[in-house]
Amino acid sequence: MIDEKQVRDLLAKVPYPGFTRDIISFGIVKAITIGSEIKVQLVVSTNETGVGAKLRSSVEQALKELPGKPPISVLVDVQAPVQSSGQGPTSIEGVRRVIAVASGKGGVGKSTVAVNLAAAFAAQGLKTAICDCDLYGPSIALMCGTSERPYADEAGKIIPVESHGLKLMSLGLMLDDDSPAILRGPMVTRYTQQFLRDVAWGDLDVLVLDLPPGTGDIQLTIVQTVALYGVVIVTTPQEVALIDARKAVTMFKKTNVPILGIVENMACFIAPDGSRHEIFGSGGGAREAERLQVPFLGSLPLDPAVRIAADAGFPIVLSDPANPASLKIMEIAGNLS
Repeated sequence: MIDEKQVRDLLAKVPYPGFTRDIISFGIVKAITIGSEIKVQLVVSTNETGVGAKLRSSVEQALKELPGKPPISVLVDVQAPVQSSGQGPTSIEGVRRVIAVASGKGGVGKSTVAVNLAAAFAAQGLKTAICDCDLYGPSIALMCGTSERPYADEAGKIIPVESHGLKLMSLGLMLDDDSPAILRGPMVTRYTQQFLRDVAWGDLDVLVLDLPPGTGDIQLTIVQTVALYGVVIVTTPQEVALIDARKAVTMFKKTNVPILGIVENMACFIAPDGSRHEIFGSGGGAREAERLQVPFLGSLPLDPAVRIAADAGFPIVLSDPANPASLKIMEIAGNLS
């Protein structure tokens, strides 16, 4: 006998088109009826054509796994989004530009790029801050060489920590080194909003947001509430990373966030003998940027010095300005500022 839990468990594996978040947690599954056939009712608020058909097809495919293969009826009610005054992305007080650094996939060096990009902005004379929005894997505090705890002023505003000429906020500053961030949807949204809205950022030229990998709750919260100047997508040259970079670009385009460009990280390794080794392939970032019709910001080398500087809490653009990676990041920062 099929029960509602079986159906919900299968629907929880169906992502909303263009996102990694599933349709159950998105709250668009409004009714499930078990009878001679399985009826599923979805209600979607979107102006994007084709979403209803994609959802219907995905749900029908997922429910084919039910025992006995019962008849499936999927009703998708597509409604126009409600436009309310005072809603939608807004600026952050005192901040002129908010630049997000994102990746579709983890392990591509996104946080390292974000920290060094922020340090490059500061080195060029811009008043800069970085907010670690990767709540599950906060690493900005380590890369900036500080463990200082932030505190709140009399007005309840969080005072950001300062390091290397940067203001910074990270959940890592509030946790012990071995304490995991165990957070679910509402808490993730609340923490993200607190870090952006309840921090006394002061007068800033640039606020860099280090986003977590993927296209989940945190990214959705930010694009729906913060007026972003644009987003920088970080990838490596290999196809397995480019696949997820495409998804990230698609998500930001769908939410009307400008794509400032793609940075190809770990493009090549130059051995001590001068030989060049393209460990993760070559040219993938540039080709993908051309295919997606977005700017290609440049390639960064796979250099142990970058990792050593990050582990030491001193961004490479500051500890070794003459390093090829430093020079390229400074160039990218100059083109974005």
